[in-house]
Amino acid sequence: MKHSVVSAILVVALSVLAAPLAADAQQAGKVARVGVLLYSTPQADPNISSFRQALRDLGYVEGQNLSIEYRFAEGKPERLPDLAADLVRLKPDVIFALSGDVTPAAQKAIRTIPVVMWVSNDPVQMGFVASLARPGGNITGVTLILDELAGKRLALLKEVAPRVSRVGILWNPDHADPEFRELQRAARALDVRLQSLEVRQGDDFDTAFQIATKAHIEAIIVVSSRLMHRHRQRILDFAAKNRLPLVGDWGPWAPEGGLLSYGPNVGEMVRRTAAYIDKILKGAKPADLPVEQPTRFELVVNLKTAKALGLKIPQSVLIRADHVIQ
Repeated sequence: MKHSVVSAILVVALSVLAAPLAADAQQAGKVARVGVLLYSTPQADPNISSFRQALRDLGYVEGQNLSIEYRFAEGKPERLPDLAADLVRLKPDVIFALSGDVTPAAQKAIRTIPVVMWVSNDPVQMGFVASLARPGGNITGVTLILDELAGKRLALLKEVAPRVSRVGILWNPDHADPEFRELQRAARALDVRLQSLEVRQGDDFDTAFQIATKAHIEAIIVVSSRLMHRHRQRILDFAAKNRLPLVGDWGPWAPEGGLLSYGPNVGEMVRRTAAYIDKILKGAKPADLPVEQPTRFELVVNLKTAKALGLKIPQSVLIRADHVIQ
């Protein structure tokens, strides 16, 4: 009798121990299906390689336990709604919307599938989420914006070019972010006059540059958006021709000829989206995952450009720089 009781207890104990092992085995055998919605193409978007590597680092191997379905607009935003609807029909486990001009199409077409966004605009102002802390729907992810960064860029400009008093702000008012507002606030404290240079489309740049010239601006701060990056060389050429210090935020502004840039590491923020996808694949709900803002920032200084402008970068700035371009 005692032998039977002991045997029964062992059977129950082994069953309890085996249950999570079986569940893990089942989970390990499952293929995660991820949809990716892009503005350009997987080959042209520089963030895709970082995204795929981040998924590999988390244990997801394409062709084994991961399947990625891409839908891309090839630079034609009017195609995004149909592409988003096509992804919905595939019924992936989660969809990655890469950029703030892609996420609206995902939001309209995708109501129940979890969406992880990577945006450079304000997701609350855009209506993607109810709040950063409590997204409240099927969308979460990361944003590159942080209010205080704009003021820090203006302060850095004054630190390396203290005589500058008139600064042109090249920005797209249709790109929802707090940067121009925050720059106005910082300008009052730093005794700087700002000249708004509004650009909503490619044809607006010539007018903005004419306004900048008439206003005798002494430097430019670029508020990044897809429009600005598409016309990056044009902007850098104008700054170089007119010997204007140019300050950028994220992206290759300083490496490609600007004076300096200060902002989040874009690749790192893309990798953070992979962590969100991992959490969702393991059962987390987007509504419960706070939208992440950047916490680490890179200061890039271009000494070659500084020399061409006749500026000497203070040692106090150089020792804080993450990258110095000779």
